[in-house]
Amino acid sequence: MKKKFNYGILSALFLIFISGADAHILLVQPTPDQDINNVDVVVVGGTPAGIMAAIAADREGKSVLILERTDHIGGLPANGLGATDLATRGATGGLFAKFIQRIRNHYTATYGENSQQVIDSSDGYHFEPSVAEMVFEQMLSEHAAITVLRMRQFDAEPRYVSRTGDVIHSITVLNRITNEREIYRGKIFIDATYEGDLAAASGVPYRVGREGADEFGEPFAGRLYKHWAGPISDNSTGLGDNAVQAYNYRLPLTDHAENMVPFTKPDNYNRNEYLSLIDDVLSGRHTGVEMIYVTDEDRIENERRKEQGLPPHIPGGHDQLNGIGRLTNQVAVPNGKTDSNNQHLAFISTNLPEENWPWPTSDWDWRDKYAERLKNYITGLFWFAQNDPELPEWFKENTRPWGLSKDEYQDNDHFPRQVYVREGRRIKGMHFFTAHDAIPVQQGLRPPVYDSSITASHYALDSHSTRKREEGQIHLEGFFSSGTNIEYHRYHGNLGTRPYTVPYGVIVPQNVSNLLVPVAVSGTHVGFSTLRMEPCWMALGEAAGVAALISIDDKVPVQHVSISRMQRNLLQNGAVLIYFTDTGPDHENFKALSYFGVRGFIPEWEARPDQPVSVQQAETWIQQSGVFDKIEYDAGITTRGQLLQLLYNAKHD
Repeated sequence: MKKKFNYGILSALFLIFISGADAHILLVQPTPDQDINNVDVVVVGGTPAGIMAAIAADREGKSVLILERTDHIGGLPANGLGATDLATRGATGGLFAKFIQRIRNHYTATYGENSQQVIDSSDGYHFEPSVAEMVFEQMLSEHAAITVLRMRQFDAEPRYVSRTGDVIHSITVLNRITNEREIYRGKIFIDATYEGDLAAASGVPYRVGREGADEFGEPFAGRLYKHWAGPISDNSTGLGDNAVQAYNYRLPLTDHAENMVPFTKPDNYNRNEYLSLIDDVLSGRHTGVEMIYVTDEDRIENERRKEQGLPPHIPGGHDQLNGIGRLTNQVAVPNGKTDSNNQHLAFISTNLPEENWPWPTSDWDWRDKYAERLKNYITGLFWFAQNDPELPEWFKENTRPWGLSKDEYQDNDHFPRQVYVREGRRIKGMHFFTAHDAIPVQQGLRPPVYDSSITASHYALDSHSTRKREEGQIHLEGFFSSGTNIEYHRYHGNLGTRPYTVPYGVIVPQNVSNLLVPVAVSGTHVGFSTLRMEPCWMALGEAAGVAALISIDDKVPVQHVSISRMQRNLLQNGAVLIYFTDTGPDHENFKALSYFGVRGFIPEWEARPDQPVSVQQAETWIQQSGVFDKIEYDAGITTRGQLLQLLYNAKHD
């Protein structure tokens, strides 16, 4: 008989809390009577999606094992991505919303309700990496039957997956502490890696790179040159290729001297990599659409200012480019820190395109070497910007106050531990998500609504560059962002995204019956570019955990789990399956509104749950619902929400 194990017991007896801003939990080996080698659900990857999958499965009493390659969980939010990427707050709920609530509660309890930290936390959506890791650890520790094993590396080779037909029986991982291989068995496996390693090793077909514009008729597909927020250049071919969007590190930079660690010159510093920055700084050149309107007079004026030792006038008024904003795009997070990302208006920033193309399908030896190369490149960039003799003194003075945060990553020289892998493999699943799934079918309406929705989400179609700077080009190749409303682009027409529904099929492989993939999901490069945000990944992870428990309970392949049961479970736990502008999970009828909303009952953006339902609407909904029991309602008194609740109860009682 399988023996149970309990994360809560382990928490009380075997967890060590490290004090300070770098607080985290170290989990020691379970005791011998805990059969962790044979569990209900095996999750590969301690990413946010993996954590949410584990918690969702545990809610129904399933035993779960998380295998994490490093000694820290939390993925990118614990590695500098502190400015949450979600265009419409409220479009994603469930465990993601609970994570945000815990962030907000932490800053309120620690610093006070009216503190600057609470203000900078932006209602919990902006946070320090150490706080994100702490919250993830707290969430896990509160759930029984979850074990986290760190320093467990899965290598994406078929020999490390035991599979018969369409069923995975076990996987073999490397214990990076003992350098020995270990076997773990499960009923359901969840690949929560950013790269899709387990899916690939299990024989799931996948794509890497970009589709051509002619394959799905998507905007921004294939090889692309365009000004930031501007028109697509005529030399864009739209041809597909194997290019992968650039990676970087998300840096928690600070200019608070008491907590700032200066950048040092890396041992393999190569000044030549950064020389093009000098003329960009002196001329004010950038990649934005405003460069189209620069006149000869503007150029002459900036030449005069250069001779006088003055900063240039930046086209479009992007004055941040005359300092640290030339190197990074910064968003404030609490305690004087920033989430410092690549600067999309710059030709040279913290991204290192082209060199990352092999990452998705390479082994960990190659990935580790690239990670070190990227770290040295970024460190060298800041050293150059703060010290090079050919850069103007005003620019160096504007960048020198900035450095790494002393109280972050104290076991890693204050540098993030994890590369920002924006895109790895993309599986070929039961549904292939394209740009058209995120764009309204016509102005004012929704994008396509899927009755198998497992979450709503919202972000732009958004990709970073795929190639390094090319002489004479207006921007780095591959960069695009569609915007998040229809009116965004005067050049591109109705290409802005709106809150959309994500169908279950994007996380379901076609050919493996007990594997779910909530991160390296099924879609095109452009379609994936809006799904690839942590709020969406967390929601997909939660759905994967629910699908896993249903598959186990009902003894069915993941391809055939009950969508209705899965949606009811998610809704019961605060998920948002479809976004309404006028109501959310706190409304008493929200579950019913959502359940029927994804089935086409409410195509409008407003649900109007408290408005009395008309006889015509009521009879239409009753007929659509397939409920044959007599539904008693009072026309003009019973509200829309109440009627749908009656139908919801009738279907599921």
